[in-house]
Amino acid sequence: MNGVLSRNRGGPLRDPFAAQGRSHRDRIRSGKRVLPWLLPVMIALLWGVASRQHWMSEQILPAPALVWQSALEFGSGELWGHLWISLQRLFWGLAAGIASGLLLGVWLGASRRAQTLVLPTFVALAQVPTLAWIPLFMLFFGIGELLKLVVLVKAVVVPVTLHTLVGVRDAQPKLREAAAALRLPKHLLFLRLLLPAALPAFLTGVRLALATGWTSLLAVELLASSEGIGYLMVWGRQLFMLDLVMLCILVIGLVGAALERSFSALEKRLLYWPQPATGEQQRGPLPRGWQSLLLPLGILVLWQASNSFGWVDPNILTSPLEVVRTLLVGLADGSLPQALLLSLQRTLSGLLLGGAAGLLAGLLLGPSSTAERLFGPSLSALRQVALFAWVPLLTAWFGLGEGAKLVFVGLAAFFPLLIATQRGIASLSPQLGEAARTLRLNLWQRLRLLVLPGAAPAIFAGLRLSLIYAWLGTIGAEYFMPSDGGIASLMIGAQQLFRMDQVMAAMVLIGLVGALLGTLGQRLESRATRWRTA
Repeated sequence: MNGVLSRNRGGPLRDPFAAQGRSHRDRIRSGKRVLPWLLPVMIALLWGVASRQHWMSEQILPAPALVWQSALEFGSGELWGHLWISLQRLFWGLAAGIASGLLLGVWLGASRRAQTLVLPTFVALAQVPTLAWIPLFMLFFGIGELLKLVVLVKAVVVPVTLHTLVGVRDAQPKLREAAAALRLPKHLLFLRLLLPAALPAFLTGVRLALATGWTSLLAVELLASSEGIGYLMVWGRQLFMLDLVMLCILVIGLVGAALERSFSALEKRLLYWPQPATGEQQRGPLPRGWQSLLLPLGILVLWQASNSFGWVDPNILTSPLEVVRTLLVGLADGSLPQALLLSLQRTLSGLLLGGAAGLLAGLLLGPSSTAERLFGPSLSALRQVALFAWVPLLTAWFGLGEGAKLVFVGLAAFFPLLIATQRGIASLSPQLGEAARTLRLNLWQRLRLLVLPGAAPAIFAGLRLSLIYAWLGTIGAEYFMPSDGGIASLMIGAQQLFRMDQVMAAMVLIGLVGALLGTLGQRLESRATRWRTA
C-alpha cells in the first residue's frame, strides 16, 4: 500500500493518482474557458497601446477610454432612443413580412397551379436585391416610415416564402396518403399534419429573415432616415466621431447576437420531435412552361396600360416599352455593359480577397479544436454585426475609393465560405484521421487527399453563397461609397435625374446577373462534386 494509497490524517484512503487526474481535468476545463477570451483581450491591449502611443490619429482609431466615455454619454438616453426606434421598425417589418411569407409559401407549396403560374415570377423578382429596389421605392413611398416598412417586408418575405414553400411541398406526399387513410378534413390536415411537417423549413426561413431584415433596415437607415441606430452611425461618421460609430457597431452586434440566441431557444422549444434529413420531392409530370408566362405578361400589359392611359405618373413609373428601349440603347452605346463590367470586376476581386481568407480560416478552424476555441467565438461575434454597419467605419479608415469597396465586398464574401468550410471539415468522419495516421500522411497529404475531397460539397456550397453575397456587397459598396462607375452608381445618377427608365433597366441587369451568378455557382458545385453521384 506504500506509495500508492495514503491516509489523510486518519481520514479515508485517498488515491493520489486520482487526485492528480482530477486536477489535470480541472486545468483543462479552465483552459477551455479562458481560451476564447485570449484573442479579444490581446486585441483590446493592442488597441490601448496603439492609442496611448499615438500610432494612429484619434479621428481614425479612437481610444478605448473615449469609446467608453461615449457609451456613458449617449447611453444615458439618446442611444437607446434611436435603438428603440430601429427595433420598432424591425418588429413591424418582421410581423408583416413573416405573416405574408407564411401565407404565400403555404399557398404556393400546396397548389401545383400556383407553383406554375406565380412561382416563376416571384423567383424572378426575388433575384433583384433589396438595395436595387430602394430607388424605386423612394419615388413611390417617399423617405418616411412607409419606405422602411416596405423595404423590410420585401427583404423578409422572400426567404420565409421560399422555405415555407419547400417545407409544405416536399412534406405532402406521405402526409396526404395518411390523411386519406384517416379521412381527415382539410382543416385537420393542415393543422395536425401539414403545418408541423413544414415547421422546420419555415423556421429556417424565419432565421434567415431575422438577419436579412436587420441588415436591410440598417441599409435603409443609412440611406434615408433622420432617426434610428443607422442614422446615428451616419451622424457620427459625418462629425468624425468614430467613438460613437464603434459604440453603434457594438450595440448592433449585441442586438444581432440576442436575436440569434433568442430564436435558437425558441426553435429548440418548438422542434422537439426528430426531423428527417431531407424532404421528399413530389413526383409527377412537370407543368407546361407557357403557363408560367401568363402572370408576367398580365403584369406587363397592366403596366403598359396604366402608363398609356395616364393612370400613373410616367415620371414615377415609366412604361415597360420605354424600359426595353433604354435597355437596348444602353447596351448598344456600351454604357450599361461598361458599368456592369466594372461592377463584376469589383465582385470578383472582393470574392478573391474575402473568399480566400474565409477558406484559409475555415481550414484552420475546422481540423483544430484549439484554434476553433481560440478564434471561433470572436469570429462569431463579428458575424453578428450586420454587414452595412461596417460602412461608416470602413469609409473612415479606407476613404471612399476602390480600397474601401474591395474590403467591403471581401467582408461580404468572407463569412459564408468560412462557415461552410469549417462545418464541412468538422463533420468529416473520425475514421479519416485514423486512416491518415495508418498511412503516415503528412499535413499537406492529409489536406489534399482526405480533408479537401471530403469537405468539397460544403466548400463549394459556401463558394456559391460567397459569390452571391459578393455581388450584393458590390451593389451596397457602390450605393454607400461614391464611385466613377458601376451599375449601382448608374442607378443612383439616374434616380437623381428622375430617369426611371434607366433605373429599371439597371434593375433588370442586376437581377439577371444575380440569377446567372447563382446558376454559375450551382453548376460549379455540381461539376466539382460530381463524384458523389458516381
